[in-house]
Amino acid sequence: MVTQDAPFANTKVLIAQAYSAFNRRDIDGALALMSLNVSWPKASEGGRVVGKEEIRAYWTRQWKQFDPRVEPLEVIERDGNKTEVKVHQLVKNMCGDVLSDSDVWHVYTIANGLIERMDLRETDPNSHQARSAAFSEL
Repeated sequence: MVTQDAPFANTKVLIAQAYSAFNRRDIDGALALMSLNVSWPKASEGGRVVGKEEIRAYWTRQWKQFDPRVEPLEVIERDGNKTEVKVHQLVKNMCGDVLSDSDVWHVYTIANGLIERMDLRETDPNSHQARSAAFSEL
């Protein structure tokens, strides 16, 4: 029997799995949780990427320059397939120096049990060029 809370529970599991895969640098595991044409912000570069292979290329570049870790603290489901996630984000350079240690909000659009889009709440939603403040020390 499916309860009213089942979709939210599934979303929470999906979000937890996505962050866990990202932190383990398991690109294939993370991409398996996303739709084919997923749209993702390039937090360290500005702009967006669309599609799993563009995300793979972006994360591969990012992880050569930075060591980001994100831990979900709070998950809030909103109307319209939107899920807001407060995360603790720790970004270090490859020498281990801390560039950013803060809480930020990620906003996901979930469709058919997969991540369809991710946005950063810290940036202007009309600006697709802004880098995340976490990477401002470049």
